[in-house]
Amino acid sequence: MTALTLLPAVDVQNGQAVQLTQGVAGSEKVFGDPLQAALRWQDAGAEWLHLVDLDAAFGRGSNAEVVAAITAEMGLNVELSGGIRDDASLQRALATGCRRVNIGTAALENPQWCERIIAAPPDRPATATDVTRSNPARGWVREGGDWAEAVERLSAAGCATFVVTDVKSDGMLTGPNLDLLRDVAARTDAEVIASGGIAQLDDLRALRDLVPLGVTGAIIGTALYVGNFTLTDALAVAAG
Repeated sequence: MTALTLLPAVDVQNGQAVQLTQGVAGSEKVFGDPLQAALRWQDAGAEWLHLVDLDAAFGRGSNAEVVAAITAEMGLNVELSGGIRDDASLQRALATGCRRVNIGTAALENPQWCERIIAAPPDRPATATDVTRSNPARGWVREGGDWAEAVERLSAAGCATFVVTDVKSDGMLTGPNLDLLRDVAARTDAEVIASGGIAQLDDLRALRDLVPLGVTGAIIGTALYVGNFTLTDALAVAAG
């Protein structure tokens, strides 16, 4: 397989679609109605959507109703992220009908719970775990342990997908961290999804070259919202 799966992002804050710079609160650019953004990416041909409740991720509120409404409208696969840290928040996420939940903070703060969720029965949506340039993500707020240890431990527990977020590149349009992606892929048989820094179509071509190594997908946010390229063109490049 040489095609790269693209996941256009819809990050929701205060009920609006936003994009942050390096995951920093207060750095957001606002792009309006998140449902309209999601429908735009679906209409352009996306097969996956990366949907994030930023307020839940930062522990300062919730967009649960908005997120659930968006997921219900989608005919594509939804990867849901943001504030999924315990059974209650997991059940809220699962109740939306999402295809995959993405767990970040809990991988460090509650590793036994995270490993139990990863090993859940196959009828449950798949679980992805987020890692950053040097540390597993903690909602972009606090730093945690070594990413390599987390990847190896969670791989042993059965994690099938890692979302690799280079926070220093996130929203910066400086290009993906290819070395980090290669390093993560070398430590796991799980699928690796790249997040952060994608700025131009050549970045997608570079990521597509990593598909044989296990980098199977890429989350795209800011570059789409500011018009660096269209999702239609991005999907064509990703397909090879």
